[in-house]
Amino acid sequence: MDATPPGPRLFERDLEMAAATRALDALCGARRTGGVVVYRGEAGVGKTALLTRIADAARTRCTVYVARSGEATTHQPFHMVRHLLGPALGPATSQTGPALDVAGPALGLTAPGARPADPQGVRDALDTLLAELARERIAAPDGPKPLVLLADDAHWADGESLTWLASLAPRLAGLPVLLVVAHRPEELADTSREAAGNLAALARAARLHVTLQSLTQEATGDLVRGVLGDAADDVFCREVWAVTTGNPYEAVELLAKCSASGLAPTQDAAPVLRAFGTTARGGGIVARLGELDADCNRLAWAAAVLGTDITFASAAGLAGLPPERATLCVQLLREARILAPDGAPGGPRPPAFGEVLDPSEPLDFQHPLVGTAVYRGIPTATRTALHGQAAWTLTRRGHGPAAISRHLLEVHPDDDHEAVRLLREAAAEHLAVGAPEAARRCLERALREPPSVVNRAQVLYELGCACLLSSPATTVKHLRAALQLPGLTQQLRIDATLRLAQALAHGNDMRDAARCVADAAAATPAGTQQLRLLAARFMYEAFLAEEDDGPARSEQLVLLADALPGADNAERALLTLRAFDAMLRGEPADHISDLCDRVLVDGRLPPGLGWTDTEWGFEIPALLGITLAYIDRLHDAEGLFSEALRTFELGGWSGAHLAFAHILCGAVERRRGRLVEAEAYLREGLRLAGRIGDRATVQWDALCLLIDTLLARGHVDKAQQLADDHGFCPPYPDALILPDVRSVRGRLLRALGRAKDARAELEGTAASTTKRGRHNVQWAPWPYDLADLVADDDPDRAAALLADARHCARVLGTHSAVGESLRRAAASTPPEQARALLTEAVRELAASPAAYEEAAARLDLAEATADPNQARRALTLAETCGAAGLAERARMLLGAI
Repeated sequence: MDATPPGPRLFERDLEMAAATRALDALCGARRTGGVVVYRGEAGVGKTALLTRIADAARTRCTVYVARSGEATTHQPFHMVRHLLGPALGPATSQTGPALDVAGPALGLTAPGARPADPQGVRDALDTLLAELARERIAAPDGPKPLVLLADDAHWADGESLTWLASLAPRLAGLPVLLVVAHRPEELADTSREAAGNLAALARAARLHVTLQSLTQEATGDLVRGVLGDAADDVFCREVWAVTTGNPYEAVELLAKCSASGLAPTQDAAPVLRAFGTTARGGGIVARLGELDADCNRLAWAAAVLGTDITFASAAGLAGLPPERATLCVQLLREARILAPDGAPGGPRPPAFGEVLDPSEPLDFQHPLVGTAVYRGIPTATRTALHGQAAWTLTRRGHGPAAISRHLLEVHPDDDHEAVRLLREAAAEHLAVGAPEAARRCLERALREPPSVVNRAQVLYELGCACLLSSPATTVKHLRAALQLPGLTQQLRIDATLRLAQALAHGNDMRDAARCVADAAAATPAGTQQLRLLAARFMYEAFLAEEDDGPARSEQLVLLADALPGADNAERALLTLRAFDAMLRGEPADHISDLCDRVLVDGRLPPGLGWTDTEWGFEIPALLGITLAYIDRLHDAEGLFSEALRTFELGGWSGAHLAFAHILCGAVERRRGRLVEAEAYLREGLRLAGRIGDRATVQWDALCLLIDTLLARGHVDKAQQLADDHGFCPPYPDALILPDVRSVRGRLLRALGRAKDARAELEGTAASTTKRGRHNVQWAPWPYDLADLVADDDPDRAAALLADARHCARVLGTHSAVGESLRRAAASTPPEQARALLTEAVRELAASPAAYEEAAARLDLAEATADPNQARRALTLAETCGAAGLAERARMLLGAI
């Protein structure tokens, strides 16, 4: 393909254009290889012209979408995404489904929902929509048209769009999508750290990352002669280069000034060039505007305040000019190269007498530099007033609070309660499209207005909720401040307390989380709200890794919950916590099962206790499902967790919730012995958890279960590598990990041959779980491994550990617990007794859903009896489970029998 398609000539950009051509060839080739190309350079160096040429070259065989950011768009959530994808996904789109439901509000295609959207879920939905759109364009009836997305002035892109593009970039090579980004490096000093990080991530993912340089003296001379003709002499051309330092935009502006003034391009005119050159820069642009009349200034200021998507009607209305006068001002501003031409052949024409521009005619500045200079040159008081007028004009025209808030953010605080109301409503809209940072800015601005004394606590509460996903520490600060003020209803006060506890828990401060809800419960009258607080207290205390008096708390739960029928959700939440605690303590499974049945309604979660219901949170159904999984009701647990996965995916909840749903599904598969399926779920859960942050509790859950699964599969090296990569070692979180983390790490250390370290780890968990009265040997199977480690030097203790484990398993009473306790006990008994124990273990485990443990028991029995039938059945089960280590043992045994 020709690297220089028709259009305005580009000087000294052959290499950059050739690189873009190669990227387009790869995109349109047999492999449809996409990727990222990044151009960076100072203002006016020609990035936009280069992107325009790339777009022209691409349109012959690609589908091209272009978006340009500006200073006014930086705080407009998803502004760039809307311009990149909105045209393709508008009303005429053929795409439907969950992804469009989730991302539609962010794209401005559907109304926001009533609940906050998960930002990660919105990004994932955008990924899906882009992939579907790319496939649709490849299969177009008129031939393949792969996607080219051009993002200009990305240094001003809104945070939500830039975060999505940065997260998307590494995966674009596998899609028929080429993303071309242009930005100014000098603007990064004024850009947020997050934006700078996202631009750096785009650069790292780019197949090409080019810094555009200023024009050389020779290229500047070619540009001069291209504009002013061959009469331009060498001295004049050299002076143009010196004045503009080779900046293409400044050179073009300087030459336009020379042409308009009729200056002869000769050596004699060279001294005049420096005076002309200043008009192309910030102060010079403002001075150039100052040469026009006051109405022209006001119209230019209005356009600069509006920033993007400017129409003639909106600019004239904000400037307070009648259409006839505004039309003349537009013409004068275009002639002065403040506003861009209207695109008519031959450039803008003077309006006929009495003619006015169409109200919808778009206006734009000649160059982003011009818009920036005009905006920054507006007197401060005037700029603030114009933003205020823009806000109220948009209000009168029926625009929503989110559109209005951009201007309200720039208005000085003035004790305006209507502004507070609009900013609060805008924050709610931002949250509903997955833009919590935009919501935070609105609410922080509302606090400075300030709100009334009555409303201040509510604004602080809303601000705390907005920060929950991004900054638990900030949430804690705002919610504590809200709770110290009057103005919250009892309902909001309870909600604020529960959110505060949630934020403390997210910050791994489980002890303070439990304390704050306990204190609130003590000060709340008896009733449903008190039960909510009590349930939260018992939950956070149960989540503590270490607890002062676990047995006393368990006794309180027994007294409070055992007699409850489960008449409402408050009772059902307490019954769930009681059942979970009973499972950890190893109480009889029949009683635990009865407690769980009182929670369910016709075998399903009752209304109000669903996975996305906010009153009780997703923890209650999660604890219910975990409890069912550990009393061998795996079918019921699987139903709950599959529902969680579907609910979170359809609702666009792609953060900790979706990660935990995968982990829970993996836990069921691990308990069932389907180790390959378990590993797949857990690896996905670990990947999703990694997006939340290192060493979050949900990441520990995924690691713990995945390492346990890898050890069961016989992949010790993989388990060790995973543990090393993710720091699976002390210090552990101050939170309960699924399953017992020290039991799993002790087992890993033992598999690695580090017997001394393994014993120390298991002794630690023995002391902790015994002190708390937690005797479920399936959740915390430390007695079995510790007994093996101490058997040689302390056989009496080993026997006692195994006897206690058998007793605990019998009390729990599930087939899997009893069968595994018999199997492990057989290892330390005489051969004849061991055969009897293993025979009984096989019988128990065959009646359980625990296929891996059954395979292990059958293999142990085959080794003890030299029975090839048991060995073959063990091999079949081990292969079905994906337990490579067991399968290899079985093959060796069959070869030896």
